[in-house]
Amino acid sequence: MPDMPKLRRNQYGAGLFLVLLAGLSPVMAGAAPSHVATKAAAEVPIASASRIAAVVNGDVISEADIANRARLFAISTGLPMSPEVIDRLKPQILRQLIDERLRVQEAQRRKIVVPDAEIAAAIKDIEARNNMQPGALRAKLAADGVSNRTLIDQIRAQLAWTQLLREVVGERLNVTPADIAEQQKLAAQRVGQPEYRLGEIFIPVDESNNSADAQRFAETVITQLRAGAPFPMVAAQFSQTQTALSGGELGWVSPNELDPQIARLAAEMPVGAVSNPVRVPGGFSIINLQGKREIGHDMATVVTLRQAFFPFTVPLTDPQNPTPQQRQALAKAKSVIATVNGCDQMEAIAKANNAPNHPADPGEVRLEGVNPPAFRTLLQNIPIGKPTEPLVSRDGIAVVTVCSREQKNIGEITPEEIRNRLIGERIELLSRQMMRTLHRKANIDRRDNGV
Repeated sequence: MPDMPKLRRNQYGAGLFLVLLAGLSPVMAGAAPSHVATKAAAEVPIASASRIAAVVNGDVISEADIANRARLFAISTGLPMSPEVIDRLKPQILRQLIDERLRVQEAQRRKIVVPDAEIAAAIKDIEARNNMQPGALRAKLAADGVSNRTLIDQIRAQLAWTQLLREVVGERLNVTPADIAEQQKLAAQRVGQPEYRLGEIFIPVDESNNSADAQRFAETVITQLRAGAPFPMVAAQFSQTQTALSGGELGWVSPNELDPQIARLAAEMPVGAVSNPVRVPGGFSIINLQGKREIGHDMATVVTLRQAFFPFTVPLTDPQNPTPQQRQALAKAKSVIATVNGCDQMEAIAKANNAPNHPADPGEVRLEGVNPPAFRTLLQNIPIGKPTEPLVSRDGIAVVTVCSREQKNIGEITPEEIRNRLIGERIELLSRQMMRTLHRKANIDRRDNGV
């Protein structure tokens, strides 16, 4: 599928799930066929709603809550999961649900409210990131017997906690020019040294949490990842850091910014590999090495684009027998190709068309990161300002115009990247401190139901 990673990512902002040219992918990224996902969910047993797994400061977590979260995970990965696998996941799922209850309770105590519109926007972003049409995620959950409330509760807890942390950090979120200058000076001293682009799943361990259980959970998750489960989806489900909101994306980091064990692993791992569990302060980390480069040295061909997308009302299942609406979408795309001359016209058409989840301007794109190779070659060779032929996918038709193509050194860290990283570090430190305090003060009654 076309995969065009953005050059700069804001890990902690609101636009956490922005997708580039989403409509060009015929299937959801990394997903298995629908019958496999359905089978995966079906294999997760539904517990009795009346059985209590834990009580957190008076709030009940039922075994049905755990089963629903397990089913959500099965659907997210698209992989068949045996009851034995689900049983190994349950202790950590319960831990995660307890943490969510504590976070929501603290947010309520501080009168923090997450509007339904923010939750809807987050779900829309998740759909966009996974090349799904608006409403498709809710429909998928309903079809597989998972309550929408399971997803909504998880997102609400994440958003409420993030808002709480930002309010508590307050003025410490203000990164000064001096802070940025200091980091730029350090980066200049490290030019030529290695740098790694990492994804992380962090599984916490504290006094009340058996480290052996956490390690078994980590090993189970790694097995699923190596079987093909999408790392961002698993991170979003189970990682207990703020980067979970961005699919575990850490971005580019230098060895001195990492735990020494992780730094050694990153130096030895091939790109694309998933590590074994790494014991770090506070828990276990699972690392996905997504790229390597030298600090300050990363020459790349950068293109800017404009795209118009014409969605299908129903997915294209038989290209030889399209529906009348699909034929109409193709006719519109061909009309654009015949009339557009340059990026300004393409942008105007795209904005007038207003296709959800398909921005007219997806931002700067590193050409070397575009997949599949045939699409990369197309973007490399098409004349500037000339539209492509119709790019047909399962969900619609895209027409793309390349606006510029130039060589850039994208290894140079920007002030915005420095600011985002410093903010993220401060928020993450506060999050771990507050969770330790909330656990210490909480009245948590875990029932011995085999979880």
